Amino acid sequence: MTLRILHDNITSVGKLLERLKDLREGLRHAFSVEEEKEKAFPEEELILIKRLARAITTRRMGTPAVLFLESLQPLSYIGSQVMAFFRPFMTFLFSPEEYDRLAHLLERRSSIEALIEEIKKAEEDGS
Repeated sequence: MTLRILHDNITSVGKLLERLKDLREGLRHAFSVEEEKEKAFPEEELILIKRLARAITTRRMGTPAVLFLESLQPLSYIGSQVMAFFRPFMTFLFSPEEYDRLAHLLERRSSIEALIEEIKKAEEDGS
């Protein structure tokens, strides 16, 4: 009887350790800040990025926007969520559908980098 209880306890501990190992493997990259794999942007997303860059540079806000974007790049997901708050005020630049697409696009860090590059290109073309 005692050996059976000991065997059952060892088996339970083994199963628990296996489940913890699986959980750890699943969470290994949950909070990763590694670089994303390069993905090409669809044409409509590139158009939105270029339009936003043009709107920034026509107001001569290119340099402050680049500084702001570079400093807050790690928080891009949170920033895209804040955009939901500003949605009613920002529809003068974009239609509501475009604004929602832009907010979803800016969740990815690679899109922030693309926006910074487009702002720099627009500034060079404008000067």
